[in-house]
Amino acid sequence: MSNLNHKQIILILLACFGLSSSAFSQFKTENVVLVTLDGLRWQELFEGAEAELINDKKYVKHIDETKKSYWRDSPTERRKILMPFFWSTIAQKGQLYGNRTKGSNVDCVNTMRISFPGYSEILSGKADDKRIYSNKKINNPNETIIGLANRSKKLSGKVAAFGSWDAFPYIINEERAGLYVNAGFRKAKGKTTKVEHCLNGMIDQIPGITGDTRFDALTHGFAMETLKKDKPRFLYVAYGETDNYGHAGNYEAYLNAAHQTDANIKELWNYVQNHPKYRGKTTLIITTDHGRGLQSEWTSHGHSIPKSGEIWIAAIGPDTQALGEITTGQYYQDQVAQTIATLLGLDLRATDNAVGKEIQTILK
Repeated sequence: MSNLNHKQIILILLACFGLSSSAFSQFKTENVVLVTLDGLRWQELFEGAEAELINDKKYVKHIDETKKSYWRDSPTERRKILMPFFWSTIAQKGQLYGNRTKGSNVDCVNTMRISFPGYSEILSGKADDKRIYSNKKINNPNETIIGLANRSKKLSGKVAAFGSWDAFPYIINEERAGLYVNAGFRKAKGKTTKVEHCLNGMIDQIPGITGDTRFDALTHGFAMETLKKDKPRFLYVAYGETDNYGHAGNYEAYLNAAHQTDANIKELWNYVQNHPKYRGKTTLIITTDHGRGLQSEWTSHGHSIPKSGEIWIAAIGPDTQALGEITTGQYYQDQVAQTIATLLGLDLRATDNAVGKEIQTILK
């Protein structure tokens, strides 16, 4: 120990507590909101509705009405009409990664290109193809940023997670994380507000979009009410309808879901921007678990579907420069977790060098 300098000793002590040197940095961020949209392609985010799909009766039942809502002559106008919050706010005040037509690439590291491995990579900061290779509901053996945050002294009890898919308690490994995950057809627990009581009742009355996934309106409602009631410092919200409608081959509903989720994210952001606890101290990071195939394969994704490992990332917050669309560079899904950890003064890499490094441009 006597051969170590002061800086090295401090780093070792911080690592023992799961912290990073950023705990003493000048970051303005004190809170993080992480949002995921299941299986939303980068093509729709950066170019809007695709001509071949929006004009195909196989995928769009009401072509004229759908084109009136989402079709414009240029990709720039199409993306603005589909995802107005992304292109009016994040593009102006934050950063967007993944427009491959402009030289910005974001890819999954895992080769499965399906949901459980994708979410595990987002939250743990690493791919694990040997153990996480399907959507089977097993407790994630990898540490997640959610678990690390909730067990840390500074954030314990100030972390909340919501998901439309009922696999999230397993992806997050809620037992190890010490966190109740409100996902699937689970209800709000404890002393509930009138809104939560109403949402709990709706869980019993409204069938899911599928047998394992509830409608995003319920997930969003629970998340917003917790944000208002409990003021978590780290909030995760996982929307799922884009993927469900994609698998169903319903491009019309897929576009509607993307548009509505954009509105949901706007509501989250507007709330934190107008509350003194969060305003000027909160970073919002948005991404997806996987991409989708091209043309007729757009309904699918996975190891055998080309291009379905292509994804995107967006960020906005007080420590993120307003660079808009990033036009160069290669980025990866496994970088999201450590980016969040660094902003919160934590370090997933302290005990696992396989965790991807943070995205430095998001951190100013």
